[in-house]
Amino acid sequence: MMSGGWVRSLVGLIGVALLCLTGNLSGQEATKEAAWDTLADGLQLGRFKVDVEAPSGDSVVTVLRVDPHKYTLHLLAKSNTEDKARHTVRKWCEKYNLIAATNAGMYAEDHTTHIGYMRISDHINNSRVVKKDYRSVAAFHPFKPNLPPFRMFDLDETEMDSVLADYASVVQNIRLIKRPGENRWPIKPQKWSEAALGEDKDGFLLMIFCRSPYTMYEFNEILLSLPIDIVCAQHLEGGPEAQLYLKRGGTELELTGSYEANFLKNAANLRVRRIPNVIGISKK
Repeated sequence: MMSGGWVRSLVGLIGVALLCLTGNLSGQEATKEAAWDTLADGLQLGRFKVDVEAPSGDSVVTVLRVDPHKYTLHLLAKSNTEDKARHTVRKWCEKYNLIAATNAGMYAEDHTTHIGYMRISDHINNSRVVKKDYRSVAAFHPFKPNLPPFRMFDLDETEMDSVLADYASVVQNIRLIKRPGENRWPIKPQKWSEAALGEDKDGFLLMIFCRSPYTMYEFNEILLSLPIDIVCAQHLEGGPEAQLYLKRGGTELELTGSYEANFLKNAANLRVRRIPNVIGISKK
């Protein structure tokens, strides 16, 4: 059970984060045309108020845009650390000196194994390539200098063996948007808070978070309508386990989800879950 002080601290942190994010908007709500807030060279934060009604929350989509030529990308797993422990995304960042991080994807009941394929250099968390639905692969750390430092692939266009031959770190997840901007989620009624990973037209990595619940078809349409130039995306996590943490200069935010269809149909969750695998960034 959470103590009252712990809850007040978390609520306070979220409040401070929202103040930091909205301070440059002169008290007005962010719109789809809102400018990016540049936190550092190659690192921008966008907060977009959308007009699609949600069952709860502020209908704000938060996007962290990262230039992979200027930041080192990390894929971290509980199975590949000395303590073999799960952490909140904030703790992962503090422990491994990350500027920002988010979920790496859904995991099995052992609280360790990623559902799709996952390789981190010579460490394999899950060697099984999931054939159905898991048609998006994010790849980091190319073996050749002429390859992009970050790239997302559609497995119905590129063979997994080809990705594995070119990149050391690879994580497979459920596809949301197929390159070059095609909504591939069927229309279904289930809604949840969402953490997602995307790539824009310039090859930048997009960490995406929305606490307000939407169907994934709606969410994809929202992303495609925003001025973020997204070309592809994959689902990382939904509901109360979805997270995004960032600390850079005077900006710090810790965002966690709540609403999840058939599980927690409200916005009451304030507890930040410990998760086994994350995607993060550090300054080169």
